[in-house]
Amino acid sequence: MTTEILVCVLCRPPELPRDHPRPGRALLEAIENIALRDDLAFAIRPVDCMSGCRRHCTVALQAAGKSTYFFGDLPANETSAEQVLACAALHQASSDGFMAREARPDRLREGILARLPAPFTVSTASTELPT
Repeated sequence: MTTEILVCVLCRPPELPRDHPRPGRALLEAIENIALRDDLAFAIRPVDCMSGCRRHCTVALQAAGKSTYFFGDLPANETSAEQVLACAALHQASSDGFMAREARPDRLREGILARLPAPFTVSTASTELPT
């Protein structure tokens, strides 16, 4: 499964005026540029808000059948972008999406906000009602 990288493009520190460029957008662009340069196969998607405003910049990693991770406190720079992509590679290589804390790059060890289990799936056979 291809890991999808979600980046909040509205993330900004509270002191930054609303009409200034958003650091979240800068982080998205850095991730996209490095992924393109290094020919990395990830889906990268901007998101208008992931409700991590007090922990800007925020990024999530998700894939079907795998745990989803939500990270914050990421500076909008190339180092963060490289570490997000390295973590996405770990996520993609994992069969269930689990990434041990010590295996994740530094900024994604400290900035973890949540790890959600893979969505529960129910087969159609188990949802049929008896007649």
